[in-house]
Amino acid sequence: MFILGDTAYGSCCVDVLSAEQAEAQVLVHFGPACLSPPARPLPTIFVLGQHSVNLELCAKAFEAQNPDPTAPVVLLSEPAYAHALEALATLLRPKYQDLLISSPAVPLPVESPSSQPEPLERFGRRFPLNPGRCLEEYGAFYVGDSQTSPDSSLDPDLTRLLLGWTPGRPFFSCCPDTGQTQDQGARAGRLRARRLYLVERARDAHVVGLLAGTLGVARHCEALAHLRKLTQAAGKRSYVLALGRPTPAKLANFPEMDVFVLLACPLGALAPEPSGGFFRPILTPCELEAACNPAWPPPGLAPHLTHYAELLPGSPFHVPLPSPESELWDTPDVSLISGDLRPPPSWKTSNDPGCSALTPRPQMELAESSPAASFLSSRSWQGLEPHLGQTPVSEAVSGRRGIAIAYEDEGSS
Repeated sequence: MFILGDTAYGSCCVDVLSAEQAEAQVLVHFGPACLSPPARPLPTIFVLGQHSVNLELCAKAFEAQNPDPTAPVVLLSEPAYAHALEALATLLRPKYQDLLISSPAVPLPVESPSSQPEPLERFGRRFPLNPGRCLEEYGAFYVGDSQTSPDSSLDPDLTRLLLGWTPGRPFFSCCPDTGQTQDQGARAGRLRARRLYLVERARDAHVVGLLAGTLGVARHCEALAHLRKLTQAAGKRSYVLALGRPTPAKLANFPEMDVFVLLACPLGALAPEPSGGFFRPILTPCELEAACNPAWPPPGLAPHLTHYAELLPGSPFHVPLPSPESELWDTPDVSLISGDLRPPPSWKTSNDPGCSALTPRPQMELAESSPAASFLSSRSWQGLEPHLGQTPVSEAVSGRRGIAIAYEDEGSS
């Protein structure tokens, strides 16, 4: 048995890479989880925890915020409070007719086919909708401690729900201990306004840094190729950076980037915030899709997508890039930040490398030219210089012993 206490990326994802290094056959995940499908099949047991809930106070808070007994409402919660939703619904069902209970979308054991329709899976949860019903019809009642924080960005799970929930539908949060409720409509509006601003920043950007924020979530390589194709089609340069968890100090080493796009699980992509000191904004893949794909959004799409897998082929929200002859590429566009007119991008096919060209040298020789290499050569510092073969070879000797305040070879003062 091995205890894995550190992860290269987010702690909410199943660490299949470390489990493979330990040759583990089963993985037990403790604590909060994004419940994203892993990149490699591995039997996983999730222990999300069970925190106490004051059912009477939560039921009274629900009745105070939902006076109409016929209004459709779905019960949501943090994963640690999901065990109490069924008991809460038992107290409310005698009065409320259209009540839906969500549950964490933990992997289910393989069973024989059932005649029951499969529940809808979104936001890391399962919604057992009746035939003919859709989730956009429902309001939300969220049980969790996140509403006590003045800044909703501190909780990526609640942020994901507020961004993805249908605008205009009621969304209330309730403290499980005190029953105090809060209307999250205004907070959701501020979050969406912030995301629209990031879309404009992405449209104004010329150089995009693609941050590899996960290696253990399914289809991450396919999503990275999709983002590179998007930036190329929009006439932008992109660079893939594998830096582990993004920090302001790490990203400050790349001042050439106009924006960064974090390719991670839904919770990891929403974790970095502008208040953390990042000198360039960090976007989600959905915002880059909205900025670079002129055919976005698809018809009837209301929520903000938070998982990159929903942008890939096979998803009902996937929107392919228009053909090079499409008039969508020539639509005039004005920046809402600078007020300048954005020129239409020069569309390139996917099989065009886009970064290589033949440049004649004065000696009539041909050399491959790369924009990235040209920019690197213009920088004053280009990294460590190894000077291979230019330094004399010497034997290894013993270094100094002790600590910086008093080495052994130093006399006492």
